[in-house]
Amino acid sequence: MKQADEYARQIEALNQWFESNMGRMVLEHEREVLQRVVEGLFGYYLLELGWLCDMPSYTQASPIRNFYRLSPCHDAESQLVAQPEAAPIAGDSVDAVVLPHTLDFAMDPRQVLREVERMLIPEGRVVIVGFNPFSLWGLRRRLPGGRRGLPWQGHFISGRRLQDWLSLLGFDTEQRYSLLFRPPWKKAFLRQRFPRLDKLSQRYLSRFSGVYVLVAVKRVSTLTPVGMRWKLRPTPRGAPVQPIANMHKGADE
Repeated sequence: MKQADEYARQIEALNQWFESNMGRMVLEHEREVLQRVVEGLFGYYLLELGWLCDMPSYTQASPIRNFYRLSPCHDAESQLVAQPEAAPIAGDSVDAVVLPHTLDFAMDPRQVLREVERMLIPEGRVVIVGFNPFSLWGLRRRLPGGRRGLPWQGHFISGRRLQDWLSLLGFDTEQRYSLLFRPPWKKAFLRQRFPRLDKLSQRYLSRFSGVYVLVAVKRVSTLTPVGMRWKLRPTPRGAPVQPIANMHKGADE
């Protein structure tokens, strides 16, 4: 019970940060990228696994009309209330899954990816939004007291490590988007002059963005059976030839 209460407090604190001015601006930049990504997704079912109770909508232009949100939030936007590590979704049933900072704050990020792999159909897509540790945002966590509070207590998984995890599960990375190069200090972050910095950094320093959006596809290898090489044993010279059993004898009798 104590662990459940602590878990609920973490979710509440995380949502409070994303409801702040800085958090809202982060979500708005991410929404713009997600809108472009989901426009290229096709199928019947799009699923979002996350922690946020008030995630901005990004599915208006998506060709996938059946959209469901799974989160621990008891609100009107979440059709399913559960933790991403144990999603009550049938295997090979979802065409695309969106993880908005889900891995950053999951108790077991690799278990979440295993669940995604289980749920996705072959050639299904996963869209992952995460904080980049190799950025000014990651540097903010390394300062004295930098990991106090959320979101700084998150995992901040690097894109390279994430790609290694996905590769082990049979995913191929298709696209990566980089956004938010401005420093994560409140006054500087909210200033309007930084969009120009974002554009320049997007061109020359994309690997050092504060947030990345990664798109990967679930590959299923087709196994081609290898024919067995039959090798006849040579019959010694002079050995009597053994009669071949009549395979139809039993049917004739």
